[in-house]
Amino acid sequence: MDYRDAPEEAAFRGRLRTWLADNAARFPASGSGEDYWARQGDWHQALYAGGFFGLTWPRAYGGHELPPVYDVILDEELARAGARPRPSLGYLVQGLGRHGSEELRRRFLPGMIDGTQRWCQGFSEPGAGSDLASLTTTATREGDTYLLDGHKIWTSYSDVADWCLMLARTDPDVPRHKGISAFIVDMHQGGIQQRPLKMINGVTSEFGQLVIDGARVPADRMVGAPGEGWALAMTVVGHEREPAELGFTARYGKLVRDLARRAPETEPSDELRWAAVQAEMLRLHLRRRLSERLDGVHHGPEGSLDKLLMTWVEQDVGHAALAVGGTRDPVLFAEYLYSRSQSVMGGTSQIQKNIIARRILGLGG
Repeated sequence: MDYRDAPEEAAFRGRLRTWLADNAARFPASGSGEDYWARQGDWHQALYAGGFFGLTWPRAYGGHELPPVYDVILDEELARAGARPRPSLGYLVQGLGRHGSEELRRRFLPGMIDGTQRWCQGFSEPGAGSDLASLTTTATREGDTYLLDGHKIWTSYSDVADWCLMLARTDPDVPRHKGISAFIVDMHQGGIQQRPLKMINGVTSEFGQLVIDGARVPADRMVGAPGEGWALAMTVVGHEREPAELGFTARYGKLVRDLARRAPETEPSDELRWAAVQAEMLRLHLRRRLSERLDGVHHGPEGSLDKLLMTWVEQDVGHAALAVGGTRDPVLFAEYLYSRSQSVMGGTSQIQKNIIARRILGLGG
């Protein structure tokens, strides 16, 4: 693959740089404060209105249907400008796009992509995070609706979400992977109570938990057939774990360069040297992944390898931030604290290692 910009890619990069120069400063770039998360929806809609979001998704649902290299250009330029990353939404678009009916896709994908409707993902539960198949939230059929009861936790953007792509058990009498179904649930109803979760960096508006007591969802908002929720879940988490879908990996290199400029005029610390190596390793790995995608390669369990690499890099960069700023610099200390969560969110590192061992290396029978 030739990584130099083609003429049309260079023109896109130029338009994007001009747009960022005029607009990025209006939105806080650090994820360490409440105001950052409060403006996330505005940032999403501003990117979309500028023509810089939904680049690879189908035109029929509001996307631009461009090759994936355009997302890479977007990520590079957002990091270069010191702007916040693009919203992490691709895994939900991929899940609904692959498993939803055409009626559901046309009803919900445009609002999801343009940011006029906020979404969350109702997968994790207090007793079923890493072992998702053991979830206990139930959906019981009553006429043309399902009655939902249960508890979800670590639900990103649950405080502002209009809709939730939720997993619930519809059949307790079959093997646990086969008794799960997926639903599009209206978050603005009395049967759902949202409670904030305070993170170690003090932020309370990124994650929440949902107490679900008699919430209702029309039967025609089931995504796929009864019992097919596990297949949707695997699609969603597969994309959720792929750094190319997340958009913020380019930020690691930018942060390392910023730390190098802020470090004392002595030899860089071992932490900073190692973070620089790791960030470059991930950048090159993503280039390889991009080449594979352009060749039509569909990534399956390899997403776990990507997620594990991304976790190592984010935590190494976090250690470097701590080495440079210590606990006296609130911004760099917040970077370190936030990096600790990467080995848990989107599936723990232990789960990723199990998937790599069993599904890629064929170990463990």
